[in-house]
Amino acid sequence: MTERGAPRAGLALVAASLALFLVDLDFFALNLALPAFADELGVSVTDLQWVISGYMLALGAFLIPGGRLGDILGRRRTLIFGLLVFCGASTVCGVVDSAQVVIAFRVVQGIGAAIIFPICVAVVTNAFPERRRKRAIGNLYGLAAVATAVGPFFGGFFTEAVSWRAVFLVNVPLGLAAIGLALWGIRESRDETVPRRIDFAGLTAVAVGIAAITFGVDGGEDHGWGSAEVLGPIIGGLVLLAIFVAIEARVRFPLIDLSLFRNLPYVAVTLLGMVANTAFVVTTFSAAIYLQQTRGLSPIEAGAVYLAASVTVAMAGPLSGRLGERFDVPPLMASSMLLGAAALLVISFDTAYGVYVPALLVMGFGYGLCWALASVGTQTVVPAEKAGAASGVTLAIVIGVAGLAVAVVTAVIDGLVAGGTSQGDAIEAVWRVAAISSALLGVALGLTGRLTRRQAPAG
Repeated sequence: MTERGAPRAGLALVAASLALFLVDLDFFALNLALPAFADELGVSVTDLQWVISGYMLALGAFLIPGGRLGDILGRRRTLIFGLLVFCGASTVCGVVDSAQVVIAFRVVQGIGAAIIFPICVAVVTNAFPERRRKRAIGNLYGLAAVATAVGPFFGGFFTEAVSWRAVFLVNVPLGLAAIGLALWGIRESRDETVPRRIDFAGLTAVAVGIAAITFGVDGGEDHGWGSAEVLGPIIGGLVLLAIFVAIEARVRFPLIDLSLFRNLPYVAVTLLGMVANTAFVVTTFSAAIYLQQTRGLSPIEAGAVYLAASVTVAMAGPLSGRLGERFDVPPLMASSMLLGAAALLVISFDTAYGVYVPALLVMGFGYGLCWALASVGTQTVVPAEKAGAASGVTLAIVIGVAGLAVAVVTAVIDGLVAGGTSQGDAIEAVWRVAAISSALLGVALGLTGRLTRRQAPAG
């Protein structure tokens, strides 16, 4: 890279980092605003699970086509479009007085985030020469990790000092700044080798199928688990997912390469990351309610307490690359899962803050390291020519399933509360189940990944 090109590469890195920072900050800040959101709009906090799950389902479903759009249409143009979608949806969420409208535009926000997320990495990769690329990508994720770390505190601060609406509206100036930097510092680039078509039939089937299952699960407590209102959407969603698999097996340019799932080490690594992220997201969602409504903390106090978990998640990400180079990834993921699960089991009891906060530190690090290693692990268990596609599929599964899990856990908590259990006890019970099940799955999947790698080398 010439001296003239270096400053522009730096601007591209800042633009991409700010865009990724925005997406991470929004997720971790918003959880702390949910109780205040529910109070002002007059709805149940648990009814607002769609604010989280709708966003994550959209993000997971559109992640792969979002990256493909950038390759086809141009990365700068598509990044700016994604930022406009994200900021526009944030503006609507911050000014309306209807929970239903907020939920609808959270889905739109998720689509915007799905466009932003993969293109940020592509922009930085294209801006830097190979010898500087790894450090630049590390800096990109490092700034995003700062948003992860401070998100809960800022969410609590904005909610208490201004309003829950500020958590959405702060996205607008940050997004506009990222757009300005992108226009100034990012050169347009595209990948002429990628297929020019996107599998919209498959995308529709998987997105609607997952949404239908989530909708059915969400109605279980209201309508009864054996009712047509619940079974109909769930069965319909499962049928659509089967149709999606059939489409992917036949279409020329599929969203997902189904041959990846014949690679058992890849499946084990992906499922380990999925379980860890699901446990952490479910805990993050319910902890925002628990800390404020059960423990009686203010939004800013709850945000300060949950900083313990988010800071160690942020630390785990950069560390995963170094550890993944030195150790066999599946057993390392299983070990970190056990660490996170043990800590979650501790916080599932009404412990003093002297125990609770250190346990949050360990939980965030354990689960955070496990799901960060999923991205590293995919690169070690698939052939090099499939590494990019495999990483995208893993990320989509890890994010999408966590969104569905939030709906399931909300239904479980609602059912326990309806049966006479206090909300705090119900949340603690869910945490215990999540801790024990993630530990057992971690051991089983870690052993599976290790044994299958010994039998069949990657690639």
